[in-house]
This record gives sequence, structure tokens and C-alpha cells, in this order.
Amino acid sequence: MREIDPRRWNALQGADNPFLRHEFLDALERHGAVSRENGWIPYHLLLEDGETLTAAAPAYIKGNSWGEFVFDFAWAHAYERNGMAYYPKLIIAVPYSPVNGPRMLLNPDYPAEGLRHALADGARQMADAMEISSVHWLFARDADMDILEEAEYARREGCQYHWRNAGYADFDDFLAGLSAKKRKNIRRERRRVTEQGLALRTVHGDEASPALWEALHGFYEDTFHAHGNLPVITRDCFIELGGTLGDRIVLFVAEDDGEPVAGAICLLSEDTLYGRYWGAAREYDGLHFEACYYQGIDYCIRHGLTRFEPGAQGEHKVARGFLPVLTHSAHYLRDAEFRAAVDDFLERERPAVARYAHDLTIQGPYRPDVLEQLPRD
Repeated sequence: MREIDPRRWNALQGADNPFLRHEFLDALERHGAVSRENGWIPYHLLLEDGETLTAAAPAYIKGNSWGEFVFDFAWAHAYERNGMAYYPKLIIAVPYSPVNGPRMLLNPDYPAEGLRHALADGARQMADAMEISSVHWLFARDADMDILEEAEYARREGCQYHWRNAGYADFDDFLAGLSAKKRKNIRRERRRVTEQGLALRTVHGDEASPALWEALHGFYEDTFHAHGNLPVITRDCFIELGGTLGDRIVLFVAEDDGEPVAGAICLLSEDTLYGRYWGAAREYDGLHFEACYYQGIDYCIRHGLTRFEPGAQGEHKVARGFLPVLTHSAHYLRDAEFRAAVDDFLERERPAVARYAHDLTIQGPYRPDVLEQLPRD
């Protein structure tokens, strides 16, 4: 990213998303989260007309499938069993972030459809020229997916759990739309947090002191280690992003007698809150739900945001007001036989994922009359 003029990149449509800002992607590279050692080699796609940047996409040569959240390990194993190399591959995505959004950043002075076709075709041409196995566009929005499918990429559906704002006046107004049992459970979980003497406060990135970032980074590291994962984002990277992204970073900090004991780190776009990282000094009853879900819902209601994406996976989110939402990715495998096999698999996977999302929505926490009126994608 340091080879790309930040002003040119950030002027493209879609770069207002915090995960697609030059500042965010550049910080991940300079602080080592994105590196050859971690299996991420920056290989960003740029489309230029003379000196004008007309389109771009955040792209990486990957030596593994970690940090992507669209799981293709079975495809890699199948390649290996047949004596073929699945890695390296080319992905267009936000590193370590299962967030939905544009993957094709466009200059508004040029026809959007033509730019999207050029990026879709260009990624395939790059894979052919480098003789790598495949190209993968992860968590792309519909406008990009339509063009990718026209360019013979295979569509894959996933499922996340998002909260949508139905114009609630306050948190109690949101709770009123849930079944009595779910409403009671949420109130009990929130009450347990205060009964343990904990208080929550909201801090934006440019308001956080170095000492607070130090504490939050320690919680983040401990949580990743506890689950056998590698915490690749450094404290200095968090501090830098707090300064460069400012109020686009939202921290929900839990304190015990004024001392931080846990926190959730979120990013903010014009209409969406994205939950990303969480950690705590020790186990507290119900605190994860409070910091990672209820504080975010309350923030969205107060600030008029339309959506809260709290991260990947987790059926337990449904009982707390988050409903299944289909996510999309697009895949091109250069080997014709494997491409046919994967296409066949995806033909069967897509309706199964759609049925799962539909059934879980019907079984969700909302009263039937309220469910019919909720905003949908």
C-alpha cells in the first residue's frame, strides 16, 4: 500500500468503508500483520487510465487459508491428494476481517460496469500469467457479485448473523419486539454485569489513551492465545489506527472500580457498526454478551445506524436479536476438472445454506408480527 498514493486510493467509491481505507490496509502491512511470514503477500489490483486511477481492489497472494473466514481447506486437501498445489492463490479481501462490503473500488467518473468487468477479468489473467491455482473474492456485495458471475466465477454463499435497526427509539423498544422469554433472558444477562460491579463506557479511537490501548491489546492477545490462535495485530498498530481512523473506531470498555478489565473493538462506517476484537482479563458472567452485542445494539440505536455486523459465526447471536444473513464470495479455479467439481459442490451447498438461514430466522427471537416488518437485505 505504501507504493499507492493514499489520496488516489481513498478518492475511489467504496474506500469510505473503514476496512478499505488506505490507512487501515497500510497499517496492517507496515506493522507486520500482513506479511510473507503470515502467509499474506500484498498484490493489489490497480486499473489506470494514464495518470488516473480508475479502479482498485485489495488483493493478496496467499500461502495458506488462515484469516479468510471463507473455508476452502477441503479444496486444498483435494488438490494435495491429487499431487497438485493449491497454494499460492490470489484473494481479494480484507485481511483477517469477515466484513461485507465492496471489493471493487471505482472512480465515479468512469462507467462502473466496465471497471468491474476489467477487474474481474484482470484477476483471472493475473492468475493465469502467474500459474497459481485460483482467484477468490471474499465477502463481496451484490453489485460486484453480479459481474463476477458474468465473468464465470462460481458463487458461494455463507451465513452470518446481523442486527438490523427498525427505527427503535431505545434499547427497550428493541426488546419489546422479542418474545417474552428472550426479552427476560437479555435483561437478566445485562443485570448480571452490573451486579458484578462492572461499568461500561464508550470510547472512540482518537479518545483512547496509550494506557487504554495497552490494556485492550493485552486482552486481545490473551483471548487469541486461549483459543490457539496467533494475535497478529500489534499494540502499535492499534494505536496508529486509533489516531488515523479516529471516531471510525468504537471501543466498549468494561471497568471494575475505574480499571479496564475487558473491551470490544469495533469499526464504524456511515451506516454500519462492525464488531472485530474482544478480550477480558478474566471470566465475568455475561460480560461478553454485554460488550460485544448489547453495547453495540445500543450504540446503533443512539446514532441511527442501520446495521450491526458482530463478526463471523455464532448461532448464539440469534437469541440476542441477530438474524441469519447470506454472505457471498466468488471463486475461479484454473484447473478445469477441479472447477467442475467445485461448481457441483456449490450447486448443492447454496440451497442448503439458504434453507438453514430461513429456518433459523423463523425460529428466532422476534415475535412473528415484528419479524415481518424488520428491514431485510
